[in-house]
Amino acid sequence: MSWLTAEQALDLLGTKSQTLYANVSRGRIRAKPDPADTRRSLYFTDDVKRLAARHAGRRKTEVVAADAIQWGDPVLPSALSTVSEGRLFYRGQNAADLAEHATLEEIALLLWDMKRPLRLEGQGNQRPPAITAVFSALAERATTDLPSLGRSLTALQTEAESVFGTVACALAPGLPHLPLHQRLAGAWNRPDAGELIRRSLVLFADHELNASTFTARITASAGATLSAAALSGLSTLTGPLHGGAWQSVRSLIARAAAIGAEEAVRSYLAEGRPLPAVGHPLYPDGDARARALLACFTLPPLFAEVRNVAEELVGERVNVDFALTAMTSAYHLPHDAPLIIFALARTVGWLAHAMEQSTSGRLIRPRARYVGPPVE
Repeated sequence: MSWLTAEQALDLLGTKSQTLYANVSRGRIRAKPDPADTRRSLYFTDDVKRLAARHAGRRKTEVVAADAIQWGDPVLPSALSTVSEGRLFYRGQNAADLAEHATLEEIALLLWDMKRPLRLEGQGNQRPPAITAVFSALAERATTDLPSLGRSLTALQTEAESVFGTVACALAPGLPHLPLHQRLAGAWNRPDAGELIRRSLVLFADHELNASTFTARITASAGATLSAAALSGLSTLTGPLHGGAWQSVRSLIARAAAIGAEEAVRSYLAEGRPLPAVGHPLYPDGDARARALLACFTLPPLFAEVRNVAEELVGERVNVDFALTAMTSAYHLPHDAPLIIFALARTVGWLAHAMEQSTSGRLIRPRARYVGPPVE
């Protein structure tokens, strides 16, 4: 989980309790009351780990680097997005505020630093959105598009626009003059969900160096095509610990429907399994994206029950995977709608990061800390 007891925090820090309390009072370590015993406090794991690493000069460089790659300090500089004090920002602008009015196309202009409107292709038919179609289209382009290496930002922006258009045709088919959220709502025959889809697309557009984005940057750093970078990001997104997390939330809800919300949550915890619906390492006080989305619709009764029980028993708030899955249920969207929305939105971020990495001219190539059989 994201929180440590005082004993666990002191063990990591190697200090006395007075030092721990001093770091809390100075704002270096965030703390909250323990839901199981309000006389005790819990301490945010990442804050404790960062402070421990900072004062552990005796630790070997490779150990610190290995820790940094797992929810640690930034691996590389980026001007695109960041999570700061529990809020997500796109180029310095609060993503939750942008979600009140912006479209995904406008977020693309912001993240790509473009000064003209997007020109996206469209399709007049209303065939269902399909992830498989995106894989095929990007794979075909990846072998024929020009490499990103050595090209100007203007050229890359035009290429990104074309790649994004390819993705949009597969995931949001419809007339090109319509905004993407309306195209997607129309393809699902759910026009009443259009505004929630718009908001979701904005909130999912980027999230600093998550697994799929880091993969896309590695691909771009080798000079590969932007379509290849987007394809590598999409492949990573499908994992159950990333964009596929909605399936775990759906399984939790199905279990709650069968045995009741409290018993479902308790059974997950009794099995030693992390609850997929709650908590996020970057948001100790609750996922800002989930909060922005959940404020705009009424939770289905079973989702509301699971939320109440989970937040009480775990002591953390529901995350954006829970919110997006709940929205899908509330508006009767197709079962794979969370992945469709996530992939369409995050393509904007992947392309932004790929262009930023390409123009840096640097190859991402970390070293491995060998732990295999002795070398003879």
